[in-house]
Amino acid sequence: MTDRLPPGYRFLRLFADIRPGEASKALLLALNVFLLLLAYYILKPLRESLLLVDKDMPQVKSYLSGAQAVLFVFVIKAFSRLASKVPRHVLITRTTSFFISNLVVFYALHAGGLAEKPMGILFFVWIGIFNYFVIAQFWGFANDLYAEETGKRTFPLVALGASLGGLAATLPFMKGLRDHLGGNWQFKLMLIAGVLLGLCIVLARVIHRRDVRETRRDRDRGIAGAAAAALVQERPLEASGGFRLVFKSRYLLLIAVMIGLYNFVNATGEFIMSDVTVRRAIDSSPASAAGPGEAAALLLGDGGAAEPPPPARTESKEIHNAFMDYQFWTNLIALVIQLFLVSRVFRWVGVSGALLFLPLIALGGYALISFGAVFFLVRWVKVLENGTDYSLQNTTKAALFLVTRREEKYKAKAAIDTFFVRGGDTLSALAVLLGTQVLGLRIERYALINVTAVAVLIAVCLKLIPAYRERRAAAEAAGAAGAAT
Repeated sequence: MTDRLPPGYRFLRLFADIRPGEASKALLLALNVFLLLLAYYILKPLRESLLLVDKDMPQVKSYLSGAQAVLFVFVIKAFSRLASKVPRHVLITRTTSFFISNLVVFYALHAGGLAEKPMGILFFVWIGIFNYFVIAQFWGFANDLYAEETGKRTFPLVALGASLGGLAATLPFMKGLRDHLGGNWQFKLMLIAGVLLGLCIVLARVIHRRDVRETRRDRDRGIAGAAAAALVQERPLEASGGFRLVFKSRYLLLIAVMIGLYNFVNATGEFIMSDVTVRRAIDSSPASAAGPGEAAALLLGDGGAAEPPPPARTESKEIHNAFMDYQFWTNLIALVIQLFLVSRVFRWVGVSGALLFLPLIALGGYALISFGAVFFLVRWVKVLENGTDYSLQNTTKAALFLVTRREEKYKAKAAIDTFFVRGGDTLSALAVLLGTQVLGLRIERYALINVTAVAVLIAVCLKLIPAYRERRAAAEAAGAAGAAT
């Protein structure tokens, strides 16, 4: 069978089980998510360089992540209301255009002289909303284009585009582009990301039109189920809200709890990473590296009396470099996993088995950090954890929604990927607040907290596996019934 395929298909089958007639849609989706993730990973290190300006900001970062959960309650309601009124391609166009306009506003605020810390706080909150709406919306769109069996085979190729986009944004030439931009480089990079998002809108509309034409052609040929699918593509979503859909479904609620728990682990790990990175940047700063005479001179006033030292600060480019390097290795690992492991893991152990890979990696990594939170160890544990998350885990989460209804793909997934993710952030922020302000925990103790959380996460995954199998069986039965009619 494989030998009879065209050369292009034989190449694509190295990464996914692509069959004749499936390549063009999958490649267009891969290009779409490539540009989307390229824009996101241009923006993501900027949030760190704008926010982590002194030694206290890693704690503030945790608190802001938690506060976003409250904001998402209102944002999700607005999104659900919009999704109930417009077709999917209009929904994607409007939401992405909204975030593009926000980037222009940030540029204008900077030009207007908005102070450093308020700008960092605003941008951090914004990019959290951007991530879990625009990116989550893409995967809802991709889910809507495929049946469960086809999507499970082709998603590894689509996810490969995401891995390549993340990697491209962190290649060394991006530092050269940053330096070439000169002053206001952070905000000029925002405008470049906005252009990339505009291209994503164009691609999404192209994919939508192709899918509609294909479905209508199948309908005209009398292929079973095509007529109903054609009507579904063009209508808005039902009026049910995302939260209601989640809470009335045990399957969706288990997914929400799983993702919330993992984000608690990831957010606490990000706090550990930010803390050790900022402290390393401060220790290597010119003030810290000054000799005894120079250091004393920095602290002496005109009268010779010692003045209180200024708050320890970081250089924005140094923080930007640290997080770009971190994201480069993360996305490189993600790409390797996506290329050589994801499709094979799906064939070997299925979606059910793939759910357990990331928790087991996180369990071992944070157990090691609990013995010593040194920069090298923390960095590489987070690289391996997030590399697995961005590849295998991301593809697995997308596959979990292949067996859901259309409203669940868009609304319930948006609710899960926003409020429940930020719910995990909120719990992490409370843990950081309690640990730093009340208990005075060493940074290694936060790793032990994560070890406990991962153990609970594994227990939830073990409950989710049979629920997924039930959903899959029900979806296959419904598909067989539809084909028969």
